Amino acid sequence: MLDINLIREETERVKEGVRRKQISPSVVDEVLSYDIKWRAIVRELDELRSRQKKGSSQTLSPESRGELKKLKEEIKRFEEEERTLRAKRDEALQNVPNIPFDDVPEGKDDTENIIEREVGKRPSFDFEPRDYLTIAENLGLIDVKHTAQVAGSRFGYLLRDAALLEFALVKLAFDLAVKEGFTPVVPPVMARPDVMRAMGKGKFLDEHDAFHIAEDDLYLVGSAEHTIGPLHMNEVLDASTLPRRYVGFSTAFRRESGSYGRDTRGILRVHQFDKVELFSFTHPKRSEEELLFLLSLEERLMQALKLPYRVVLKCTGDMTWGDARQYDIETWLPSEGRYRETHSASNLTDFQSRGIRAEFREGGERGFVHTLNATGLAIQRTLIMIIENYQTKEGNVKVPKVLQKYMGKKIIGDNKKR
Repeated sequence: MLDINLIREETERVKEGVRRKQISPSVVDEVLSYDIKWRAIVRELDELRSRQKKGSSQTLSPESRGELKKLKEEIKRFEEEERTLRAKRDEALQNVPNIPFDDVPEGKDDTENIIEREVGKRPSFDFEPRDYLTIAENLGLIDVKHTAQVAGSRFGYLLRDAALLEFALVKLAFDLAVKEGFTPVVPPVMARPDVMRAMGKGKFLDEHDAFHIAEDDLYLVGSAEHTIGPLHMNEVLDASTLPRRYVGFSTAFRRESGSYGRDTRGILRVHQFDKVELFSFTHPKRSEEELLFLLSLEERLMQALKLPYRVVLKCTGDMTWGDARQYDIETWLPSEGRYRETHSASNLTDFQSRGIRAEFREGGERGFVHTLNATGLAIQRTLIMIIENYQTKEGNVKVPKVLQKYMGKKIIGDNKKR
């Protein structure tokens, strides 16, 4: 959540940031309305407690003891009101997104994002390129028909070399990140609702994009980010240990509410997917530098795979809820003749850390760390891009050179369907 002091002291700036994210500034007014009432109650409580303390220190007459009892009851009533107003204010704070940096381009949607650079050569085929699902089904790599019988639509089996290719991609990403000093982690894939909300994922829950296990009141994560962040919940980190960097692998789950059409066919937009996630806890003064570092790692992975891509700076209207700045990497998809999003990299400043109470100490200074996350590799989407960009006229798939040592082969297509 945002700092309440920032909302109090720089109200117009916060309202403008909220407006730029296509959210009504009235959400800020709601917070302030509760906050004004809350502060008034706190002042009353302080005065009443002061009177109580003064009265308790004196020798009391029967009449004074009666007045002190009434004062105690009044304090109890005000304390209940204070708790109620604080809870309402904090609930209202959940409706206020993080505000973007001033230099983030303003725009209404993805059509107004800024393309920063294009990298790599798009493949040139002397045949009509096939879509990934046609290729994968012909080679027995992806099965969505049987998963429909097992779990319903929007799931998929990865079979044979597709399964091996997944773990080759995970190993590639982990090898790079660990070499750069990241701590490897396999985090939980479930979290309590209070933890998810503390991480700024209230919108994810309230819009029912998250899967909920009602019996245990747990949510399945939509990204490893959701449970790597709380790794330092309620901790004060020594500034000399920052940045703390983690590379995590997990299965993730999303309803993908609102998705439809061709994207829901196959494994592009599914309910269950695997992902390598990069996550950093940094000093506030170095978070923008850290964001560029994470983006550079994403690019190094794409360049190692020799997949053509472009880097996009997202405009205010297309950024996610908690981001102050966000980049996407979009990869070339031959069958559609366009780039599709495969990575994101985000600076959330202290939006998450304030919720999970992740702080740093530097000399006499104490404050909230900044948190950042970035996609190492989104496995299913990366598989799609490899299959399409490395397809052959015969309907096989070349294995990217950087993955051949993990796969033990140069081409996928020798296996027979069973």
